[in-house]
Amino acid sequence: MENYWTSNKPINGLRHFVLVNETKEKGNISFLMVSVLDSEINFKTTYEDLINSGNWHEGWINLPKIQSITEEYVKYKSMNKGKDIEEIFINEDSFFNIS
Repeated sequence: MENYWTSNKPINGLRHFVLVNETKEKGNISFLMVSVLDSEINFKTTYEDLINSGNWHEGWINLPKIQSITEEYVKYKSMNKGKDIEEIFINEDSFFNIS
């Protein structure tokens, strides 16, 4: 499975993400995606959404800065200033586990 993904639409103003964890929950596969530029922007998505929805492109697409970091990102950061940040835990079998 590809670890690097580009969202077709900005998510909190950003488009480039890495798949850091793959987990099975109740028989369903889910993925923890983290922004390349800001680890505060992370979320879980399903196999179906990542692979079959048309919302994602495998690999990173070279985009102009205005398309890869949008005004939505500035708004997101200003609205979430001072909020607690949820920690990200990397699975032992994750490509990004370096311990």
